[in-house]
Amino acid sequence: MRSRWFVRTKWVVAAALAISLVAATRPHYGGTLRVEVRQSPPSPEVFGVPKGFVVGTWEAGRRVVFTADDNAPGGRPFLDAVEIQMGRSLRDQSADLELGKADIVELGPAEMRRQAASRRIWQTSPVRLMALAFGPRIADVRLREALALSVDRTAIHSVLLQRQGDISGALLPQWITGYAFAFSDAADIAKAQALVNGTAVSDRTITLAVDDPANRAIADRIQLNARDAHLAVSIVPSTGNADVRLIETRIPFADAPHALASVAAAFGLNEPPAARTPEEQFAAERALLDGYRVIPLFHLPDVYGAGRRVQGGPPMTPLGEWRFDSLWLEERP
Repeated sequence: MRSRWFVRTKWVVAAALAISLVAATRPHYGGTLRVEVRQSPPSPEVFGVPKGFVVGTWEAGRRVVFTADDNAPGGRPFLDAVEIQMGRSLRDQSADLELGKADIVELGPAEMRRQAASRRIWQTSPVRLMALAFGPRIADVRLREALALSVDRTAIHSVLLQRQGDISGALLPQWITGYAFAFSDAADIAKAQALVNGTAVSDRTITLAVDDPANRAIADRIQLNARDAHLAVSIVPSTGNADVRLIETRIPFADAPHALASVAAAFGLNEPPAARTPEEQFAAERALLDGYRVIPLFHLPDVYGAGRRVQGGPPMTPLGEWRFDSLWLEERP
C-alpha cells in the first residue's frame, strides 16, 4: 500500500514539476532586453531596425532603444523594448554579462573561451572580412605583395582567433561563392624576402593602424611576420594617416554580385563589372585583388553570448540581421 502511495506521489510531483517548467519557459510579453555592441553606427537605419520594432530613442554613438510595434506584420514581439549600448569593448561587455547588467553581448575569442561552458552562444555565418588595406603611399607593388606573403594566417587563426571563422585570401567567403579556396592564403617568407630585397631600403618602412583595439594582438603578430620578410612595420594610432590599415567590413548580402560590389565600395576599389556566370564572378574578384591594394586575411562570424533570463532565439539571421522578435525574457531569482 505504501509502495503504491509512494509511486503515485512521485508521479504527481514529477508531473507538477514538468508543468511548472513548461509554464516558466512559455513565451510571454514584457520586459526590456539589454544588448551591448562594439560598433557605433551613425544612424539607426545603418544599425538596422529589427523586425517588429520601431526606433524609440537614438543617442548617436551611445544608445538606441527599439520599442515593440503593436501593429507589426505577423504580430507584436514578446519584448516591450530592446536597449542597445554602443561603443562597448569586448572586455566590458563580458563583465556586464557576468554581473547581469546585460542580456546579450558580443564575444571575442578570449571571451568565448571563458563563457562557453556556462552560456548559450550563437554564431552567424562568417559575415565579416578582416583585411589589410593599403593607402596610396606604398606605390611599389612588390612591397604590398611581400606583406601579403609574410602573414602567417594559420598561426593567427589557431592562437589569437581560437579557430573562429575561416582563413582566406578571397574577398568573399566560401559559403557565398564556392570558389574562395582558389585564392592563395599561404605564407611564403622566401618569396617575400626576394621581393623586398629588390626594393630600396628607404621604402621598407610601413606604418600600420588598427581600427578596432580588439585586433591589436593580430596587428602585433603581423608586425613580427613582416620583420621576417625584412619589412619594418610600425603600429601607429588609428587616427593617423597610416600606410596600411587592419580593418573589418561586413558582408551584407548573400548573393555574390551584390556582396562583391559592397566589399569593393567599402575598400575604395573599382566597382566590379556585372557577372553572369561563376567564372565571370571569379574573374571580377581576381581583378580587384590584383595589385595587392587589399589583402584578405579571415572571414569571421559574429558571436554572441546570452544571459540566463533570455529565452527563445537565435536572435539573428546567418547574415547577422537582428531577430529580437524571436526572444522573450524569463525573470530569474
